[in-house]
Amino acid sequence: MTTKLSAGERLAQGRRDDSARRRERVLKVINQLARDGGTVSVSAIARSAGVDRSFLYRHPDLLAHVHALASEPPPTPGKGPAVSRASLQADLLAANARSTRLAEQVRQLEQRLSEVLGEQVWRTSGVGPPSDIDRLQARITELEQQNLDLNLQLGEKEEELSAARAANRELTKTINQE
Repeated sequence: MTTKLSAGERLAQGRRDDSARRRERVLKVINQLARDGGTVSVSAIARSAGVDRSFLYRHPDLLAHVHALASEPPPTPGKGPAVSRASLQADLLAANARSTRLAEQVRQLEQRLSEVLGEQVWRTSGVGPPSDIDRLQARITELEQQNLDLNLQLGEKEEELSAARAANRELTKTINQE
């Protein structure tokens, strides 16, 4: 006895059948790429199978199959060991780290070169201090000390002069009173 399906049941059955057909197309494309070694990505498989990418994301088993295939190296018969995606990513990370280190080293060297060239230009232009600045600093210190000594001697001489003037006044006063 054949039972007649309602319109809603026929619609649901049609969707299940369509999903199964699309699933078969996706599996066929995945198997073909695994054999031939083509580009494996969600977009490439969806495009080749004629389905939307969201179809793959709604079916976790198909998505896991795609990711597993993408992580395996493509078959290269007669060419020795294949390079895996993981090893290429590790190489890329190492190259990026090395590039970052080299960029930092270049930045430091450029900074140092800039400082050295700036100092050299400053000196040769005559704006900067002379090259024998240490000798001049020592001479300045020596002259400052000599100046202090002369000021002390001047102070002593002024005291002696004041004392002599005071004695002279006293003598003049004494002579004038006699």
